[in-house]
Amino acid sequence: MAVTIYHEQDANPELIQGKKIAVIGYGSQGHAHALNLKDSGCDVRVGLREGSKSWQAAEEAGLKVMTVADAAKEADLIMILAPDEKQAEIYEQSIAPNLNSGDTLAFAHGFNIHFGYIKPPADVDVIMIAPKGPGHMVRRVYQEGAGVPCLICAEQDASGQAMDVALSYAWGIGGARAGVIETTFKNETETDLFGEQAVLCGGVVELMKLGFETLVEAGYEPENAYFECIHEMKLIIDLINKGGVAMMNYSISDTAEYGEYVSGTRVLPYEETKANMKAVLQDIQDGTFAGKWIAENKNGRTFFNSKRALLAQHPMETVGAELRKNMLWGDDVDPDTASN
Repeated sequence: MAVTIYHEQDANPELIQGKKIAVIGYGSQGHAHALNLKDSGCDVRVGLREGSKSWQAAEEAGLKVMTVADAAKEADLIMILAPDEKQAEIYEQSIAPNLNSGDTLAFAHGFNIHFGYIKPPADVDVIMIAPKGPGHMVRRVYQEGAGVPCLICAEQDASGQAMDVALSYAWGIGGARAGVIETTFKNETETDLFGEQAVLCGGVVELMKLGFETLVEAGYEPENAYFECIHEMKLIIDLINKGGVAMMNYSISDTAEYGEYVSGTRVLPYEETKANMKAVLQDIQDGTFAGKWIAENKNGRTFFNSKRALLAQHPMETVGAELRKNMLWGDDVDPDTASN
């Protein structure tokens, strides 16, 4: 089934430029959305909790800043970019009491709508505009005249214009420059969570960790293990991102490519790995994962915090931190890891 892909000429900029927009949150995605929309000629205000560390930063960037409740009351399009686990509480306390008929609720991830933690009234539009990249990239490439591709969809179309507004919003943050793909809240949520858990975060981190440990336990230097199993991961992924696996295989040695074919499924046995991935996907689809994550936050994040602490102490991380001090990017600060 072919997907629908939209571009700049398909969007009506006047729709988003005619809205009073509240961006709730000023973290990774929040700062990028707010600044890109502002630079696209939109009427933007940022909604933050009182005492937020981001308040001053947003004001210094030239943005109007107010409490979440005041921002929601003033706006007719509210983009909720707070963390997934905080959105429902923010919505119930500060946004829902200030919603008016005809308003638009927007999200960059479908988690809370799809799993029912946020249940909007029937007389508002509910849309999603999800950039397929981290916030600092959404901002940087916009400033360079390009954009990050976006997924858009409408869960609830009370006005009859929900999809048009979503596309216009994507234009406002630069997504239409790169391509905008139509999807659904269900598909975006489930595929996004699966990709993170099975491949991009869960799968990759465990694979790198096990590779590092295997080499170190066999007597090889930790520094060498770091370069071979972790540092070079970015180099390989950059090639795949640019030209697919074919470009990666073209760029590596034939010896490496042969090793890919004979050893990849030894490390990740095809049927067993796919069965495990299907189990992960099932937990996502039936809401098991979502329920566990919400419960984890209500119970003080004991498991989450213990796992984060253990990872920080792993030699893969401590050795890497020392090596990176001598690399060209050692002093760089990634905006997405800064405290907000």
